[in-house]
Parts: sequence; C-alpha cells; structure tokens
Amino acid sequence: MRPVIPYVIAAALFGLGVYGVLRRRNAVLVLMAVELMLNAVNLLLVTANAAPLHAALGTAAPVGSPAAPGTAEAGALPFTGQAFTLFVIVIAAAEVGVGLAIVLQLYRLRGTVAIDDVRLDEHTPDAGPRGIMEAPARTGAATGPSTGAATGPSTGAATRPAAGPAR
Repeated sequence: MRPVIPYVIAAALFGLGVYGVLRRRNAVLVLMAVELMLNAVNLLLVTANAAPLHAALGTAAPVGSPAAPGTAEAGALPFTGQAFTLFVIVIAAAEVGVGLAIVLQLYRLRGTVAIDDVRLDEHTPDAGPRGIMEAPARTGAATGPSTGAATGPSTGAATRPAAGPAR
C-alpha cells in the first residue's frame, strides 16, 4: 500500500477544517470544521499504522527497507494507530456534546449563533433572545396578568424561575 494518497487526503481534510474554523461565522459550522480536522487526524493515524503492517503480519519487507523506528519490527505494538483513533473518536464525541450544549445555550441567551455578533465582555443572565435588544425595567412587581380573587392568592410563580418539581 502506498500511504501517499491517504496522507494527501488527510492533509486536504485538515486544511479544509482549518479554513472552516478561520472563515466561518456560524458556531455550528465551526464545530463541523473541527470535526473535519479530527477525522483527518484519524485517517492519518490509521494510515501511519497500516503502512508498516507487513512487519506485524510477518510478510517479507520490501527490499532495501530497514526496520523503521515505531514499526512492529522495532518492538512497537502493532495496532497503536487504531487505538489512538478510538481515543480521538471518543474525544470528538465529547466535544460535540459539550460544543452543541454551549451553542444551544448561546442561542437561548443571545438569540444568535453568529460568532461575530457574540459579545464576550457582557453578561446578561436569563435575558433571553430579546433581552439584549430591549432591556425591560424590573420593578419587582409581578409582570403576569392579574389573577383576581377567583383563583386565590398569588404564589409569585410568574416572578421566580422554575426550580423543578415541588417538594
């Protein structure tokens, strides 16, 4: 097997990922570009491990090629590239979970996932997507409709955040 073709493909995938990280303005597309870079690394790890596979299988090495450091002939484990690839896949899955959670929270708080529109120097807790555009004046009174005497006394549920099931 000639490892040049997978190396070139891995380099092209990594280059596309770097371009996507540097040029995209949407946070979801940036996460996809990071995943593209991680997949390029996976392809590189598997290819680099499979290139000296003839040594692990016990087949004859090509004429004139000495045992390279890191091959099975030099005492390395035969499937280290595949093992590292599994670790990269696990890390990529965790990155997707955390990254999408951050993007969803960003959209909920700021109303946009455009990276250029996000101001990192201000904090608006629970303002919602419209909280940045219009800042309502908080007077401390309940902002919900009045319930009147027919429903009983007000418990203030409209003013306090939902904390889960009542105990």
